[in-house]
Amino acid sequence: MQQLKTDLSKFDNAWYKPGNKIRWVLWILTSAIFFTNPVFVFMRPKAFLLRLFGARIGKGLVIKTKVTVKFPWLLAIGDHVWIGENAWIDNLAKVDIGNNCCISQGAMLLCGNHNYKKQTFDLMAQPITLEEGVWIGAQSVVCPGVTCKSHAILSVNSVANTDLEPYGIYQGNPAVKLRERIIES
Repeated sequence: MQQLKTDLSKFDNAWYKPGNKIRWVLWILTSAIFFTNPVFVFMRPKAFLLRLFGARIGKGLVIKTKVTVKFPWLLAIGDHVWIGENAWIDNLAKVDIGNNCCISQGAMLLCGNHNYKKQTFDLMAQPITLEEGVWIGAQSVVCPGVTCKSHAILSVNSVANTDLEPYGIYQGNPAVKLRERIIES
């Protein structure tokens, strides 16, 4: 039996319509000037601009330079959230970030993937949820459809491809639970 092969010439994601194209182009320009630009270090205007483009943003957002947000209108961020340099929120689907979360430098929240079982390599998009107090370590990846439950930690350079339990500390690729997180006063 001959195996079928991937044929990217047949790829068609015409079904995927994340929003108005004019708004998307305006966001790309805004993002290049204010978000991915390493020189623009002011945080308050970034929260304002995210809200202007439809994101729900709580108070006290700390957002560093060179942060990429694909579609702000698919983003909700709670109060007192920190987003580090070079973080990438590739929100092809809804991303909900709870209060007091930290997304460290170079971390990626990836809502999209491709169906490798299909010859046409179809796009798949699933939401990501970070519940209250979650910490996503530097250079870590949260995959499509994952929920990081309350106060879970994904350690440096780890990959979460399944849900993380509350107060669990996870490490590796794929991430496995190492121990419980205990918070002291």
